[in-house]
Parts: sequence; structure tokens; C-alpha cells
Amino acid sequence: MARYAATVDPPWDAGAWRAAARAALRAQVPPEDIDWLEAGDAGLLPGTPIGQAPAVVDTPRVPRSLVALAEAVACHRAPGRFALLYRLLWRITHGEPQLLAVPTDADVHQAAALLQAVRRDTHKMKAFVRFRAVAGEQDAFIAWFEPDHRIVDRVAPFFARRFTGMRWAILTPDRSARWDGSTLSFGTGALRSDAPAEDAHEDLWRTYYAHIFNPARLNPRMMRQEMPTRYWKHLPEAQLLPELTRTAGQRVREMAEREAVAPKRRIPKIAPVVAPTPAAGTLDALRAAAQACRACPLWEPATQTVFGEGPPDARVLLVGEQPGDAEDLTGRPFVGPSGQVLDRALAELGIARDRLYLTNAVKHFRFERRGKQRLHRNPEVAHVDACRGWLAGEIERVRPEAVACLGATAALAVFGAGFRLMDQRGSWHTLHDGTRAFATVHPAWVLRQRGKERDAAYATFVADLALLGDALA
Repeated sequence: MARYAATVDPPWDAGAWRAAARAALRAQVPPEDIDWLEAGDAGLLPGTPIGQAPAVVDTPRVPRSLVALAEAVACHRAPGRFALLYRLLWRITHGEPQLLAVPTDADVHQAAALLQAVRRDTHKMKAFVRFRAVAGEQDAFIAWFEPDHRIVDRVAPFFARRFTGMRWAILTPDRSARWDGSTLSFGTGALRSDAPAEDAHEDLWRTYYAHIFNPARLNPRMMRQEMPTRYWKHLPEAQLLPELTRTAGQRVREMAEREAVAPKRRIPKIAPVVAPTPAAGTLDALRAAAQACRACPLWEPATQTVFGEGPPDARVLLVGEQPGDAEDLTGRPFVGPSGQVLDRALAELGIARDRLYLTNAVKHFRFERRGKQRLHRNPEVAHVDACRGWLAGEIERVRPEAVACLGATAALAVFGAGFRLMDQRGSWHTLHDGTRAFATVHPAWVLRQRGKERDAAYATFVADLALLGDALA
């Protein structure tokens, strides 16, 4: 029987193992005839590269549960892990399709143990990586960590999602990961001396940790179980633990002897932040003032304030919910995919966009990062309240004959919390100052529908917007 060699390079890459395993499976090479090697290893016996094995069958379907298992187990340092995974694959495709559901099987039990070890190591890395500031660079940080297994490629995306706004690097003896604010890249291993030993933030952290440490809940056994001593050298707070542990008993006695303090019965209300708006002036003056708005946290990650645009004497003022990605980058409302749907609807109704004043209830883009993408998040009531002064200022200066609200957030800003969009859409209402107003869905809602439902949603959206013709007639 021919002997084959399968080399997995890099040795933590489940994709490289899958490619070799597919070739072996197509050639129907049994597990005992393959030597699984890591890059740079040599087999005991010479073997033909598995990629040269002649295919005799098509690649059978493989359960997703095995693929997920392989992605984790490949990160383990156990030398026989790839042979174990191929043995499971062979058995699943040769008469044991439910093998992974049998925890008492020896191969399954061994794979589960490797999986658990990688998961535990992954949790420890997420919990105990400590970034330190790079001297002389702004928003640049480096962390040193020594994982048990080769998990850097597996865990680095977690840090890219969590610390999107800063530039960082995680160095380990085998592998390094770097995030430049938009791209995640990987490199070779490093030395402990390549990372900063300490930074100015660590004194603050130690002070904070000492103040929140609760001696009454001290449990050294559980503490070492959750935070093993091998990780203490990476943690600035670990320097305090011997002293905090030694004095815990005395501090508990002092807490018990301290005179009780009656709790406050009333929590003071925090005054809401109100956006500053000029008492008088033109739309241009209002727009300039809005650029400096700091009434809610949305201004900080956003590119810019997206104010309204259109004729200052427009007869119709159209209110959307908030800017999207395209609007945030250009500084103009309704220029992204939702704006294209709106433009199409207006064109079908014979309404020129440049006759309308378009704005949003919230002036900054609220989003969350997923890699390079910025995904829309619905604004909260607090964000609507913070921007209420700007919207009121626009309505006051334009003095439209009619207001059209697109979406629930816009309806909330104009009609208040009691308005039910889907029940009350497409009909005129009268505001407190006598201005007529109606609400309909946001174009983004139309885009979220699928198939025939999208066609129906668009048709009703156009039917609602037909009310604009009455206001412009």
C-alpha cells in the first residue's frame, strides 16, 4: 500500500488541513496510510505528497460540526491532532455519520478534550491581555502574551472588534497580530523585550483595582482557578495581590466595626444636556452652530454633523431618522441607498427633490464597527432629545406648510412617543402650531424587505408620499 505525507502549513491553519484532507478523501487513502506533518517536519518513512494521490471519488459532504471542531483543534499543540481529525473525517464518511454525537467514543473524547483546552486558552487570552501605550505615539499600544496554544489568528478578530478605535499589536513567542485602525495583519513571533514593560496608565489602574478589591469576598482558591498565577506577570494588578490578601482579614474587621451610614433615599436627577441653538439667525448660522454640537456621545465617532439642505422657504420639510454611512462621509442627507429609493419615488410622483428641505431627526451617524464596515444602529430617545433643538430650529426658519416624517424615529421627534407609525402612517395630522404633517416608513425599511414583499412595501411607500403632491399643489 502506498505511503503518503500531508504537510499542514501553517500548523494552526484548519484550512490547510482541510485542503490536504479533501485530497486524501478523494483518493480514498485510509488514515493509517498518511503521515500528518507540520511545516519543517520529516516523516519516519518517505511518503508521496498527498496532493499527488489520484482522485477516485468526489469529495463527500462533511458536517459543519466537524469543520468547526477542526478550526479549534488545529490551534492545539498536540502532535497527533491532524491525524485525529482525519480519522474522525474518515469514519464519518465511511458509515458513522453521527459519530460526533457519541461522547464515549475514544476519538471523539480526545477531540473534545483538545477543543476544551483551546477554548480555555482563548478565554484566558481575552481576559488577561494587557495593552501598554507605546512611548511617543498617540493611540498606539502593544501587549505581550504567552498562550498555551497557537490561538493568535483565532482570537485577534475579537480584539479588532473591541478596540477598533486604537492601533495595537499583540506579540507572542509564535505569532504576532497588528491592527492599524482598519486592517488586521499577522506576522512572526516576537520577544518579551519587544513590548513595553509598563506605562503611565498602570499606576491609575492599580489604584482603581485596590479601591474596588472586596476583602470580604476573598477566595484565594477560586481566584487562582480563574486567574492562574502563570498570568500574573502580565497583569499590573497582580503586584498588589499579596498585600491585599495579607491584609484582607484586618480590612473585613474594620468594615464590620465601622459605623453604619444611612443610604440616600432619593437619587438626584441629572439634568438633560440640551443642544445650544442660536435664538435668531439664518439656516446657515444654525448649520454652523450644529457643527460644534456635543450634546450626546454620537459626535465623537462620527465624521461630521449632517445638517439639512434645501430651499430655505421650501413648502415641504422632509424629516428622516439619522444619517447613514454615505451621508456621514459626504455631510449631505439622503445620498446613500435610502436616498436613492427616495429619489426614485419622488421621480415617479413628479416631485423635484430640490423643492423639498431634507433633514434628519438625529444629526450624527450611530454605528458599530465590524471589520472595515460601519453597521447602522438605531438612535436612542436620548439622541433624539439631544437633537430636538436643531430640528425645531430648522422647522422654525423654513416655516414649511407641511412636514413629512420618514421612519419611527422621525415620527417620535415630530409627533411624540404616543404615535404609532404602522397604524397612523399615510394620513394627515395637525401639529401644535397648525402645520400639517404625516408619517410613512423610512426608505431603509423598504430595502430590508425581500422579493415580492419589497415590491409591496415600495408601492405603499410611494402611495404615502403622494400626499406631498397636495402640499405642493
